[in-house]
This record gives sequence, C-alpha cells and structure tokens, in this order.
Amino acid sequence: MFFVIMAGGTGTRFWPESREKLPKQFLNITGSRTMLEETLARIGPILDDRSHAIVAVNCAHEQLTRELTSGTGCRVLTEPVGRNTAACIGLAAMHIRLIDADQPILVLPSDHFIARPGEFAAVLRAAGEAARDQAIVTIGATPTRPESGYGYIELGESVDAVAGSPAFKVRRFVEKPDVETASRFLASGNYLWNCGMFGFTARTILSEIKSCKPELFAGLERISAAIGTPRYQAVLDETYPTLESVSIDYAVMEKTRIPLLVFPGDFGWSDVGSWQAVYELGYGSQDEVGNQVTGQALPLDAKNNLIRSTTGRLVALLGVEGLAIVDTPDALLVTRLDRSQDVKKFPGLLKSGNRDDLV
Repeated sequence: MFFVIMAGGTGTRFWPESREKLPKQFLNITGSRTMLEETLARIGPILDDRSHAIVAVNCAHEQLTRELTSGTGCRVLTEPVGRNTAACIGLAAMHIRLIDADQPILVLPSDHFIARPGEFAAVLRAAGEAARDQAIVTIGATPTRPESGYGYIELGESVDAVAGSPAFKVRRFVEKPDVETASRFLASGNYLWNCGMFGFTARTILSEIKSCKPELFAGLERISAAIGTPRYQAVLDETYPTLESVSIDYAVMEKTRIPLLVFPGDFGWSDVGSWQAVYELGYGSQDEVGNQVTGQALPLDAKNNLIRSTTGRLVALLGVEGLAIVDTPDALLVTRLDRSQDVKKFPGLLKSGNRDDLV
C-alpha cells in the first residue's frame, strides 16, 4: 500500500506563526512534533515499506521536508507550483504507476489532527483493501456538532464490511452548509464530515482523470514520459504550471461513474482550520478558567483565551475573554477566537501593502 501525504498548503489561517516559508504543516501546532511528522507517525504501524510513503510538497519547502523526514525512508515529490489536489494526486499516481499500478494508494492531508490513531489506522486498512479491488474510496468522520465549516458526505446504502469496518455507497458530496442545514445533517445521522482522504489504485485514478479531465491527463502524461530521465525536471517545470488548478473532489469524485465507497470513522478528527480549532483541541497548558498557554503568560481576571508566544516575552492579559493572542518576533496577532477564521486575510493585506517580509 502507498500513502501520498499532501503537504503543499499555505496555512494562511495560522498567521503570524505560519508564513510562506513555514506554513502550518511544518509547525508543532497540535503536539511536540510538526503536523507533517505527526501524520507520518500515524501511518507508521500500517506501512510495510517506508519508501511507499510519498510526501508531495511545493519546491520551496523541499529542503525543509527532506530535513524533517530524514531517516524515515519516505520519498519527497516536489511540485513547481501549487495546482490544487487533482494535479498533485495525478502526479503522484504517475510515479506510483511505474512501480505498481494496482497497489492501493491512500491520499491524506498533512495538517489534520487525529485524537485516536488506533481507530484511524483500522479504517485506513479497510479503505486500502477496498481500493485494491478497483474501487474509489473516501473516509468520513462521524460529526459531533452542526459544523458549517466542513463539507459533508451523504451516506447511501450499506455494503459488506471490509476488514471489520462498515462501508457505504456515497450518495453525494455536499459543500459547506449553513448552520441550520448542518443541524439537520447531524440530526439525520446520515451524513459524515468530508475529511479530504481518498483511496484508489494508480490505474483507477488515472483512468478517471483521463475520462473526466482529459486535458489535465494529457499534461500529466507528458510529465510521466520524462520520469527517470535527465529531462524530468525541465518537463515538470514547463508543464506543471499549465495544468488546470482543480480539486480532486470536483475533477473526479463528483463526476466519476465508478461507485464511490465511504468508510465512517469515529477517530477524533479535526482539520485544525483556525486558532479557535487549536483552542478547542486543548493543546498547551490550561489553567482553571480556560486559558491555554504556550510560552509565558500572566492572565489577570481573564478566561478562555489562547495565548501562544515564541518570543520569550511575558504576555500579560487583563479582563479579557475569548481571545487568541499569538506573539512572534516580528508580528503580534490579537483576535476574538470566533473571528480567527478571518486571520487568512492578513497575508493578502500585507502583500498589497508591500510588507512581503511579514507574509
């Protein structure tokens, strides 16, 4: 079984800790290791061949990725530019096809959190077995609240369990709903959070990309023809930026005629999409009134705040509640936790103000 770990995200929602040179997946946001390292550690127990773990990353982060993964045996696959998940997955599948076109591939994001890795590993094993039989599979997390920030998967009819894990046909994918709709989804018990995790063989997914997105496939084929030759990097650099930037969900999953299977899992999943999500996960020391602290802080009549400081400075808080305070050597963020999704606007504002040094 192969694993493709997608690590090309920009992580703008975690400014000012996350920067273009050091995006979210390279930060230790949810543990003592970086999120990429945590992801690789989770798949370790079910990875028979370490070289079958492939980290797909932007070329700007190649050296950092090689340093973090040194000694793990995993491979690093670089993208000249970000072209969304369909191109990334297609490129990885082209490389894997040359090794074994019929081995299952599981595609995972590099920057998610899993509270119960044992349960997660069991679902991965089952998804891999189903993908081996030329199915396209996805993994969905059991919802715990009416979350409007996630996409959803509606369950169809159940099919035979695989390796002890229940499986269902996918009735449809649903974009992020409003809170009222999300509440109905939760009450119905017939929807899962879309975790952005997929499984298939190289032969299957490339056939579907060819069918659903022929121009994208043609570009990938040009790159594939150069793999293993001195021309590879030049062909990759010339062709990859011209590929359509489209998600695998839209390019294939919503169009394919192959039945899609989904494996539900109750493994404590979060996409860790904001500083509020970090606060809710509870990483860092927490006092009796809900202040979570990484670094040095002195709260006075303050509660339910997230304080992160990498400067060594003391952060003093007086009479405030529900804030995220992120202190870095060259920038300080103060926001309400319930507005922390909007932090992603700051990098764009800084660029327009010619402050690329802070992006």
